[in-house]
Amino acid sequence: MLPTYPEQLIDALSTHGLQALGHCASAPTDNLQRDGTLVLIGPQEPAFWPIFSQSAEYHDQQKDPLDRWSLRVIGDLAEKHGAIALFPFGGPPFQPVFTWALRTGRFWSSPIGFLVHDVAGLFVSFRGVLLLDDAIAPSQGQNPCITCTQKPCIPACPVNAFHDGYDVDSCKSHLRMAQGADCMSQGCRSRRACPIGQGNRMPAQATHHMKAFL
Repeated sequence: MLPTYPEQLIDALSTHGLQALGHCASAPTDNLQRDGTLVLIGPQEPAFWPIFSQSAEYHDQQKDPLDRWSLRVIGDLAEKHGAIALFPFGGPPFQPVFTWALRTGRFWSSPIGFLVHDVAGLFVSFRGVLLLDDAIAPSQGQNPCITCTQKPCIPACPVNAFHDGYDVDSCKSHLRMAQGADCMSQGCRSRRACPIGQGNRMPAQATHHMKAFL
């Protein structure tokens, strides 16, 4: 029987407010340094934000604090656990994290095109990926969108940005106006409408991500 995640790794991730969101085996088309298991790492809500907001990166007034924090923390974890750290930022070229997520069996494309996770819902994000040597038993979640008959994420957008694909310009224009204050301070209404993972993100965290989006 294949093993699950090393307990020491799970404990180490939790210390930093992080968690393993899913995993998949690497493939030849990934063009990685070696074969192994790709473990997708993301925030463990709601523990993550209080931890990150106390970091040196958050307070040093330099560019991209969250990415720099992720490089340091996940890079250190990779070194301690004999893994290779990969990141969704820093390109081009960029790592195919969206593709890896779909291969884990715990992410799907939602009705609005964003990834949805079986536990985190639409408020899922990646801080990094750890490539482990060992094979890990596959996991399979349940796509929450299949049983979600109302699809509240679609009509929740105040500017109908998801009517035909994703109208990024309309979304950003709304955020820059007074009418967009709710989305700026609380996070995307469509993401918040998802019944999975509600209430996990703090307002300060939502504001940080929305400002970075703009």
